[in-house]
Amino acid sequence: MERRKFLKIAAGVTMTAINPIPGSADSGKGYGLRKPVKEGPPAKVFLGGTAKGSPEKDIRTVVRETALAATDFSWLTKRDTVFIKTVNNSGNPYPSTTNPVAVAAMIELLREKGARRIIVGDMSGVQFVRFTGDSLKGSSRKLMERAGLAQAVLTAGAELHCFEEAGWDAFYEDRPAEGSHWKGSIMMPNILKEADHIILMPRCSRHILAGSTLGMKAVVGYWRHDTRLEYHHDASSLHEKTAEANTVETLRKKQRLVLTTADKILSTVGPDDGYVYEPARGLVIASESVVAHEMVSLAWLLANRHDMPESERDGFLDSSKMVPRMVNRVVNNFLSGWGKAITADTFIKNDINAIWDDRVLVHACRVFGGVPRTSLVVHGGTVTEDLKKRLVEMISLPA
Repeated sequence: MERRKFLKIAAGVTMTAINPIPGSADSGKGYGLRKPVKEGPPAKVFLGGTAKGSPEKDIRTVVRETALAATDFSWLTKRDTVFIKTVNNSGNPYPSTTNPVAVAAMIELLREKGARRIIVGDMSGVQFVRFTGDSLKGSSRKLMERAGLAQAVLTAGAELHCFEEAGWDAFYEDRPAEGSHWKGSIMMPNILKEADHIILMPRCSRHILAGSTLGMKAVVGYWRHDTRLEYHHDASSLHEKTAEANTVETLRKKQRLVLTTADKILSTVGPDDGYVYEPARGLVIASESVVAHEMVSLAWLLANRHDMPESERDGFLDSSKMVPRMVNRVVNNFLSGWGKAITADTFIKNDINAIWDDRVLVHACRVFGGVPRTSLVVHGGTVTEDLKKRLVEMISLPA
């Protein structure tokens, strides 16, 4: 079922079954920097540019050049295994999923740099894949094939790994940083124990619940479904738990690079369906800092939401406060039945008019030690000074 149709049906069905109590904090005016956030360490974000409609070979070139600018790959030796985390929530093509062209380019670059083994993987969203200790419904592999990602991975010579295929017991406990909103451990896939390094390759997209799905939100794809249940059931802290989940030991020790290809942006609704906006100049965004990457990727999403045609906005799904509440309860039902759906926290959706309205980003700055002192470095392609200046203004802290 198409995501947009699913959302409308989910909203209607749940409205008849549940009467949610509005959250007192639901101002709808954005979250904002309500508590002071200290200044963090310096970080660089590298930008490569692509012209609208660029052929695949040009996109591959910009991906390679931007990755090489962002890291020197000194962390990689010839005996190492690299895991590339993609985003494949559904079977819809890029930008609903990670760009297969970019993934193929990264695989080729890692091969040249001497990686012994390259694994690419994810687990799709609970609308499409659900599993427990004794059952499995749906297939991330089939969705990756439908989106064109599986073919790109295998043709480039890497392995494809879909977490649910290894079974319920093929996950281990990892813990976020102290003082988090998580009650239990976060269940991460065992395959990450075989990896020496992780490269995160998300996309740039709106999200019906979280507001956006960029680098931080991509962490959900790792989790076993009991972890996803806690995430969605205790929904009042969903945004904060998103940021905190990126602090688990595995990611802190192994994640080397975050790279997004964003010449196409899913600028409304999300995470699978909405209006695909193609700006005249696209970006490849790369950084060793997941938080600095998040700042720039979110700024790019908001810039393109501003520039997209007014006629393409989906006012009902994109701006509704009630629909996300309904959808989150339906997700709880998918994961554990209507009992959990009824007892779930009321989800609170906040507007994101500026990057510092975003609860995920603001909390990430806190748990990662402060707001990164982020500098933008243009590295080839078609990035103009005007575009760089616009992004610099958007990521600057409010006065």
